[in-house]
Amino acid sequence: MKKGLKGLIVTSLLVGVLAAGCSNSQAPSGASAGKPVVGVAIYKFDDTFMTGVRNAISKFAEGKATVEIVDSQNSQSTQNDKVDLFITKKVNALAINPVDRTAAGVIIDKAKKANTPVVFFNREPLPEDMKKWDKVYYVGAKAEESGTISGQLIVDYLKAHPEADKNKDGVLQYVMLKGEPGHQDAELRTKYSIKALEDAGIKVQKLAEDTAMWDRVKGQEKMAAFLAAHGDSIEAVFANNDDMALGAIEALKAKGYFKDGKYIPVVGVDATAPALKALEEGTMLGTVLNDAVNQGKATINIATVLAQGQTPTKENTGFTLTDDKYVWVPYKKITRENMNDAK
Repeated sequence: MKKGLKGLIVTSLLVGVLAAGCSNSQAPSGASAGKPVVGVAIYKFDDTFMTGVRNAISKFAEGKATVEIVDSQNSQSTQNDKVDLFITKKVNALAINPVDRTAAGVIIDKAKKANTPVVFFNREPLPEDMKKWDKVYYVGAKAEESGTISGQLIVDYLKAHPEADKNKDGVLQYVMLKGEPGHQDAELRTKYSIKALEDAGIKVQKLAEDTAMWDRVKGQEKMAAFLAAHGDSIEAVFANNDDMALGAIEALKAKGYFKDGKYIPVVGVDATAPALKALEEGTMLGTVLNDAVNQGKATINIATVLAQGQTPTKENTGFTLTDDKYVWVPYKKITRENMNDAK
């Protein structure tokens, strides 16, 4: 009996050790160092602007949090799986750039069940989803503001260059390259850029509009199609982001623009490094600084505070919170004259 009891005790101890080892293997890296761990999911890594946000998150996490950043590969189901894995690893907070803003509610339900605070960024969840839980926050910029600034860039150009009205009809003929259909930034940038022209008393005519999914190659393809259909009657090009604007510029170059006095104003949004180069070269009229650095900084600051069990405030995050849930990072008009502000 004693020998059997001794064997049972040894076996129990071994099982306990193995269980502890399994538990430790699920703990996220950095947790043992005393720093909170934040699981970050980006909608896709090869988006130029989101690369800037991702780099800022990594930079401002140094010394205060461990971040694990994953690529959702532009798939909401993939992102949901990544969130499940983060929760299984028991991260202290989540920072999510959703693939589909309407799917944020599902992520919130998962996070709430696990009591894991979540900060969404750059793609705003629906208002009703933001109200689901008191540990849900959002960091981004007001898309209508960027649209208004895009329109103002063209207004300024037309005032300085009346010859831009090539057919002298007193109407601006334009084309529009839109981002993802249904994305609030795409819809609001499109609407408010044209509203800014109309508010300035400028008559407009839309020659063409199509989605290029925030993508440079698609932007070039769509612009080439616009040129094939409308030729030199196009007087301005709006793009919901810089990547699409840069694609449009390539298509315009192929048709002889930006040399020998042949010019057309092109505006984008984001003030990415390639866009600033285009500004310097004179092929892009202007862009709108979508502040990747401060969006990334605000996201990780709020996530870190939440991960420590605290309530985010201006004092502990460095950012003003609207309605106790939102951080709005302002946009800024960028032209060749003030491009150093974006740099």
